[in-house]
Amino acid sequence: MTEREDKQSISIQINGRQLDALPGQSVLEVCRDNGVDIPTLCHDPRLSPYGACRLCIVEVDGLRGLPASCTTRATDGMVVRTDTETVERARKTIVELLLSDHKIECLTCEGSGECKLQDLAYRHNISTTPYEGEKHHVGEIIQDVLIDRDLEKCIACGRCVRICAEVQGRFVYDTTGRGFDALPQTPFANPLSESNCEFCGQCVSTCPTGALSDGMRRFGGRTWETLSTETTCGYCGVGCTLTVDTHEGRVVGVRAPVGRGVNDGNLCPKGRYGWGFTHSPERLTTPLVRRNGELVAVSWDEALTEAAAGLSGIRTQHGPEAIGGLASAKCVNEENYLFQKLMRAVIGTHNIDHCARLCHASTVAGLAASFGSGAMTNSIPDLREADVILVIGSNTAEAHPIIGVELKKAARAGTRIIVVDPRRVRLADHAERYLPITPGTNTAFINAVMSTILAEGLADEDFIARRTEGFEELRAILEDYDIEAAADICGIPAKDIRDVARIFGQADSASIIYSMGVTQHTSGTDQVRAIANLAMLTGNIGRPGTGVNPLRGQNNVQGACDLACLPNCLPGYQPLSDQGTLDRFCDFWETEELLPTEPGLTLVEMMTAAAAGDLKAMYIMGENPVIADPDQAHVIEALEALDFLVVQDIFMTETASFADVILPAATFLEKEGTFTNTERRIQRVRKAVEPPGEARPDLDIIIALSAALGSELDYENARDVMDEMVEVTPQYSGITYARLEAEGGLQWPCPDTDHPGTPILHAESFTRGLGQFAPVDYIPAPEQTSADRPLIMTTGRHLWNFHTNTMTGHSPGLAELNDHGYVEMHSADAERLGICDKDTVRVTSAHGIVEVEARVGHESSPRRGVVFMPFHFADAPANRLTGSALDPQAKIPGLKVTAVNVELIG
Repeated sequence: MTEREDKQSISIQINGRQLDALPGQSVLEVCRDNGVDIPTLCHDPRLSPYGACRLCIVEVDGLRGLPASCTTRATDGMVVRTDTETVERARKTIVELLLSDHKIECLTCEGSGECKLQDLAYRHNISTTPYEGEKHHVGEIIQDVLIDRDLEKCIACGRCVRICAEVQGRFVYDTTGRGFDALPQTPFANPLSESNCEFCGQCVSTCPTGALSDGMRRFGGRTWETLSTETTCGYCGVGCTLTVDTHEGRVVGVRAPVGRGVNDGNLCPKGRYGWGFTHSPERLTTPLVRRNGELVAVSWDEALTEAAAGLSGIRTQHGPEAIGGLASAKCVNEENYLFQKLMRAVIGTHNIDHCARLCHASTVAGLAASFGSGAMTNSIPDLREADVILVIGSNTAEAHPIIGVELKKAARAGTRIIVVDPRRVRLADHAERYLPITPGTNTAFINAVMSTILAEGLADEDFIARRTEGFEELRAILEDYDIEAAADICGIPAKDIRDVARIFGQADSASIIYSMGVTQHTSGTDQVRAIANLAMLTGNIGRPGTGVNPLRGQNNVQGACDLACLPNCLPGYQPLSDQGTLDRFCDFWETEELLPTEPGLTLVEMMTAAAAGDLKAMYIMGENPVIADPDQAHVIEALEALDFLVVQDIFMTETASFADVILPAATFLEKEGTFTNTERRIQRVRKAVEPPGEARPDLDIIIALSAALGSELDYENARDVMDEMVEVTPQYSGITYARLEAEGGLQWPCPDTDHPGTPILHAESFTRGLGQFAPVDYIPAPEQTSADRPLIMTTGRHLWNFHTNTMTGHSPGLAELNDHGYVEMHSADAERLGICDKDTVRVTSAHGIVEVEARVGHESSPRRGVVFMPFHFADAPANRLTGSALDPQAKIPGLKVTAVNVELIG
């Protein structure tokens, strides 16, 4: 409950109706809450009230003139009239004045049908305007990469300026000129591509006319000709709600409904414009089988028979443990559940994993050990309740842009943001403190922070005593912790460490956000446990505005983990080691043989076993380990060593090129099911278009392959699979499609159909009972700099890229914005090496060599001694350079610390 909701309601009369309102509400808010229609042009509920268009004017007893209802606060006893003759006459005049200087081309305008000015002209029966005079003549329509601007249709409502400033924090637009000449413009009227525009399209989403429009949608179909489907985004782990518009069987645009979903109408560039890959001519559209060394098109029956024969033959000759499977965080929950069921109940192996092994395996291991549950403890909207937010190892504004929006809004509202990262990521511009840490040293930093908190009496002793165990072992490390030495290790001055400790320790509510900058280390589990220690030390668990909040990288990493696409557990994280639990699953699935209690191989271990000749076959669904996994040369060696490989994907990926059988699959826009986002929210995925050619949803393929293997799976659709999932997954027990349709999404644990879901974990007690402190300390990364390799390379995401060989790389517009790999350098390092921006350089590690473009002095420059490469690009694969050393607990590779040399070519 917000502070405003906690206050007593007031009474206000509107058009003769006596209505209740909340203190602080505007008259416009009260009217809309109660179904009273008031027109607006400058208003967007995502923005602060502006009062520019004056269309929301009303009459209020006791007030002179006609005040704007959006900026007039409701007061107890207020009497308001919204539809008097005087009000309606004034509104009509305003619309006529706006039309007097508006380019009227409704026949071809992309805004026609959803233009608010057009609606108001119709409402007030305006066909011509009595006001003739000078008109704006701005020039040609400005067509940028993704966004078209026609300023002759602009009504100067200011919404584009405000959403870019208030929501995105980019300040691309400002109002130039005075009076009649006032219009929103970019700096020096340059193209958006020459500004700091992120191409999120938020300005387009808020524009009430056709002044701003999606270039991707141009002549794709009129508003009234399109069909709209609400679904969940298939990119990052935020889980944004999308409205997908289709015309004649093709996607023509993507929007977000304001007031719905975790994104509340906001979208990032990938969510709004990253749909083009769905209709790429390079999609796989027919099954392929390798014949005499060449892949040839075959029927589905032939491909499935070939796939089943290959897998069955190896199982018969070498046993089920000679087969491994990779599930996909891009696929829906129902598909992932069936995939692991096929691997376990049909093939008979626990050799199943997915990309969580490469991103958050250490989160699952670390938080499960500390709290009993390896998931985000709080909710995305809950972040705005925090007094302090520590963001460590997370490029939130680019990797999880809509959570970045929430953090930027929180900062503007007074939340103190602390960013700790080797790069000056975009969120640092909105932070109170930015600390450029040396990669791999998070544990030293967190321990130094905790040592200061403990020494200065800022620990929550009551919480520690009531809710935790094992604190004395941690205290023994912290009491004599050498903060100066820790400062040298992590490259942050001791004073800054102590300042951060005081800010965090003195906060009533403090939240921690982290991502792969913490997890992708050979000490990743220890780093996660250190973060959990900090939250428990200060009592920041189980309350609004607190918590430990790992941000999952892909759209359904959380769901794939929940449904046991992991080698060491069953659905709902139930342990393999418990024979009774395992026996119940074997009975439920009616397996022919009992499954082993020993865990299977992880993703990286499968590659090692394949290269050694121990793993003979793999079934890979929607994963591309050649690009995603560490030590690319080793992965290629492993795939080449396999006797049999089945790949199920939407494009001919680098991994698919090694396959014996390729099964063409559907995208998230072409299937039904559910995703589980980073905050544990289960949401519906709905089909907007049909798959191309003979491609099929992964669910249908798994069912057909299982039948070819001799095991019929009796499901008609994804809903049937969900009905089975909830029977065996305790956290999902109360989930039904009917509830998801009615409620829009539910957060697990949801133990029964009357349960509302759980926005905040560990409120009364931890899942494991008492929280477990862990006495962890800094362990240096296996790779250290040397004279031959003096720089540390770290990796990560870019705002416009995501699976460039399968998704954004095949999406027109986004593909043009950032179409090749690069290495980012600190200007001092580049100057020392004689390297300038855009030079071609050679990056060399102990594992490989990549030639790539250098970027020097850009917005997100890394600290001195560190270089950064995005891991999206096949033309410059960062993972050709990374090694395969593993965290001993989570078996996650240490991708964030690689010693490299960078030299100028030529």
